[in-house]
Amino acid sequence: MDWSQFLIFAGVGLLAQLVDGALGMAYGLVSNAVLLALGLPPAVASATVHTAEVVTTGVSGGAHAFFGNVDWKAFRRLAIPGVVGGVIGAWFLASVPGEAIKPFVYVYLLVLGIVVLGRAAGRTVSHHRVRHKGVLGFFAGLLDAIGGGGWGPIATSTLLARGGAVRQTIGTVNAAEFVVTIAISSTLVAHLGLNHWPIVLGLLTGGVIAAPVAAWLVKHLPPRYVMTAVGCLIVGISLYQLIHHVFVAA
Repeated sequence: MDWSQFLIFAGVGLLAQLVDGALGMAYGLVSNAVLLALGLPPAVASATVHTAEVVTTGVSGGAHAFFGNVDWKAFRRLAIPGVVGGVIGAWFLASVPGEAIKPFVYVYLLVLGIVVLGRAAGRTVSHHRVRHKGVLGFFAGLLDAIGGGGWGPIATSTLLARGGAVRQTIGTVNAAEFVVTIAISSTLVAHLGLNHWPIVLGLLTGGVIAAPVAAWLVKHLPPRYVMTAVGCLIVGISLYQLIHHVFVAA
């Protein structure tokens, strides 16, 4: 094992999980962006990240359950359709490049990020609950598999934008992600195999260390601060990815 490589990705995993566990999103996006920058193909990068996430999401979901952050009814309504969408998305990614769909995903996230920031600022937004959590879970799982990340940004952003409680939304989405990640990882590894174990071990080691800390932060940070951080994160990632896509396409 290349220990220098292991330590680098342990740092990436720690940072990514600290953000993901505290804000309910971005582990896959942060980790996947690094792997793509290093030249891994999208399907291989997604398989590597999701394999590491099997452990990190398990620890994160368990920590959120311990701190009372999980709504178990909503968990089931998100996780089961999410597994179906994740398997379909993983199969699609293993067969067809998924880059073309990303700009549309990030436009959607940009709009949601602005709505979340509006709610954090105390402006009036929709407070109707998301009634069709199954549909949301399906598409979040589908796009997470295809894009190498996105379960948290799509599921958490939608639920928060529609008036969901911050702590329970983040905890529930993180817990459901564990089940969805197992399905995506199993499907991708079955199609592609896995040859990047130092990266996987580094990502999951850093993630496991950060997960309990992040769950504790959600329980103790003021909701408005978390909402502002979530909105800024979504808008920042979306704008960066859209601008990057425009210049690459040009």
